[in-house]
Amino acid sequence: MIYRKLSAAGDYTFGQSGNDFLRDSSATVAQAVLTRLRLLQGEWFLNTDEGTPYNARVLGKNRKATADQAIRQRIAATPNVVSVDSYASQLQNRSLRVQALITTSFSAGQQKTSSIPLGDRLDYTFVLDTSLLI
Repeated sequence: MIYRKLSAAGDYTFGQSGNDFLRDSSATVAQAVLTRLRLLQGEWFLNTDEGTPYNARVLGKNRKATADQAIRQRIAATPNVVSVDSYASQLQNRSLRVQALITTSFSAGQQKTSSIPLGDRLDYTFVLDTSLLI
């Protein structure tokens, strides 16, 4: 599994040759989860079924249960995610904060014991500002 690294601003990194890529690591899987969560359903023209169903299952009143289910399914379906060990979400103002602890197939040579957090740059918490969605 190979992914091009993202900068702190969320852009692809260039100019460092092989150091611009993540390879077969828990960090690679974490970035894959993050980019999958950022892809809106219908946004990718080659497969409009691909993406996180924010409009259909996440946004709106009284949608926390369906939102959590959709996001957990999206995380669990990411290649090399073995399990979602814990999951929490918080809707505050117009931001949805999701934090998940996942076990990957690359976890320190042991497939079941090492987990990584999913969230903001360091701990990989995913924050969706719903005011940015149309």
